[in-house]
Amino acid sequence: MSGNIALLTNTLAAAARADRAALVAYLPAGFPTVDGGIAAVTAVLDSGADILEIGLPHSDPILDGPVIQTAAEVALRGGVRIADVLRTVREAYAASGKPILVMTYWNPVQRYGIERFATELAAAGGAGCVLPDLPVQESERWREQAAAHDLATVFVVAPSTTGDRLAEITTAGSGFVYASALMGVTGTRTSGGGAAGTLVRRTKSTTDLPVCVGIGISDAGQAAEVAAFADGVIVGSALVRTLLDAPDEAAGLAALRSLTTELSDSMFRGEH
Repeated sequence: MSGNIALLTNTLAAAARADRAALVAYLPAGFPTVDGGIAAVTAVLDSGADILEIGLPHSDPILDGPVIQTAAEVALRGGVRIADVLRTVREAYAASGKPILVMTYWNPVQRYGIERFATELAAAGGAGCVLPDLPVQESERWREQAAAHDLATVFVVAPSTTGDRLAEITTAGSGFVYASALMGVTGTRTSGGGAAGTLVRRTKSTTDLPVCVGIGISDAGQAAEVAAFADGVIVGSALVRTLLDAPDEAAGLAALRSLTTELSDSMFRGEH
């Protein structure tokens, strides 16, 4: 079975035609359990998320803030494995038909086997990977396998990324570019970050790929602000926090659905 990079591209294009940004939701696999995580990702997809990033929990998450780190620790203590991540992708895709990516640090992929991971991700219906710590100059082996299996390779750019480096990253990537709205790790903040608009403009000057903005977007107001200039809005920590703060799984899923619906509604540019 081939991957779904075309589905990812078409989803972002459809959002643009509707004069809205795509809502990209992030949740880690295996949190609070593998089955609970599958229920959570299904809930956000059913409630208006256009694209899903499934996090592969890692013991040394350099980009993740305390909320996602806490969820990843729960998943790792529960024994989550790459097979569980791929199962989460498979079930999310089967239930929704929407683009599903894995966000992962490079070390687990390298240890698992680059070709093996790409093959199994494509077979599960995955659309690609977000690879926050893989340097472009060291990415050729992955990109060869991703291309062979019709998977997107999404790299992360930041406000500090220089012009030459920005062009190098966007030329190597596919699917979309992940623009980090703020310097630092993921997490909810009180401001969407004024640097994000500048970064999107700089990034778009180097590529025709859609640019999706994440890191620090915590509510529908901030999401609407970013949706005005980005092709997609990525929300992770705010969604994970709803699960962490809930008294039980049912309440967590209800809160997750409510927040996702609010975020989805805020993607329409004409209303803000």
